[in-house]
Amino acid sequence: MLRLRDADGELTGLPGGPVLRIRADAGPRGAVVADVLRRAAERGGRRVLLALPGDFTALGVAPSQDFHGEPDVVVGPGAWPDVPPASGSADGPGARLAVLATPYREPLDLTPSRLAAAAARLDAWRTSVAAWAREPGRPLDRASVRAAETALADDLDVPAALAVLDRVAASDLAPGAKLETFIALDLLLGLNLVAAIGR
Repeated sequence: MLRLRDADGELTGLPGGPVLRIRADAGPRGAVVADVLRRAAERGGRRVLLALPGDFTALGVAPSQDFHGEPDVVVGPGAWPDVPPASGSADGPGARLAVLATPYREPLDLTPSRLAAAAARLDAWRTSVAAWAREPGRPLDRASVRAAETALADDLDVPAALAVLDRVAASDLAPGAKLETFIALDLLLGLNLVAAIGR
């Protein structure tokens, strides 16, 4: 069950109902955090509508889905979850990863060095995925997928889910298993980790 910390610091489950309506308010950072929340909720079987204040497709966020009525969840400053806007520019290939690598409640300054480090980390993962794709296929590592899902269900701990990718990449799993595990986790994280396959 996906739970988020409320204003009192208590973990609270998402509202029930046939559709979960999310609105993102904290600019690019809010859009990215809300997108991962959407992906995690959908992995749990929920139908989700996500309304955005603009176009964030360059950050891997699907176009806004408008809905009638009040949102069930507002992603933004002073909201639930409480996501302060990031300072700096959310541009470049590493921007989404730079946002996700910082716990959503903490201040975030998207400095050039932070963006460059995130871009390098992302490029290393994509290069590895492309290499693994040339090896024989193997089933994914379910324990790693469960670990990432558990992290996201616990107050959307994306940095812990990203650490699962690092552990898988450094493990002695077969390349084909690493590939399938990365693909499964990318459905939650939206980093387009398969971008370098076939290049």
